[in-house]
Amino acid sequence: MRKATKTVAVWLGFIAGLAGMGHGYYETLQGNIRPTSLAFPSIGPPCVAEQVWNGCEPAMSILPNFLVTGILAILIGLVVMVWALAFVQRKHGGLTLILLSVVLLLFGGGFFPPLIGIVGGLAGTQINKPLPAKKASWLLRLAARLWPWPLVIFVVWVLGQVPVGYFFNTFMQSIMIFGVSLILAMLPISVYSAYAHDVDVAAKGA
Repeated sequence: MRKATKTVAVWLGFIAGLAGMGHGYYETLQGNIRPTSLAFPSIGPPCVAEQVWNGCEPAMSILPNFLVTGILAILIGLVVMVWALAFVQRKHGGLTLILLSVVLLLFGGGFFPPLIGIVGGLAGTQINKPLPAKKASWLLRLAARLWPWPLVIFVVWVLGQVPVGYFFNTFMQSIMIFGVSLILAMLPISVYSAYAHDVDVAAKGA
């Protein structure tokens, strides 16, 4: 088993489920009403997307009801978390996480959480695959040295931006391009450095 790859799949799936549940919670607060479009802000009035760092947590749903969408997003997010923590290493575990993330997207779980879950699921599909027997390249060796810091940076940033944004909204607005870029960069780097670490461990144990 690729242990580092499993770790990154578990954490990405956990973060995706948790963040999706957060979207669902805000949607339930909007009550038994119909969204004005397929895509909408999870956080309702008085939240104004242009005035808050999180853009009022944009999401989408194929169901025309905030309350039902929110409840489903919470339940699906919980399933995503449990699956990532307990079952992602099983046969077809990664594929199941990808499918659950797509369902989360369709039922109010936001846009970034499903993306994170899909990347975690892609990593999960590799957990039990044999590692290549060829000698590691310099790039792979470099990536192995980075592990687990890209994942640590990703987790700390995703979880830490919520309290920081709550108290320092203007500051978070000013660095959101950097924040989004950091998330998009750390996702693939976390997966690749985990793979590189697994290759390095296997080579040393050979």
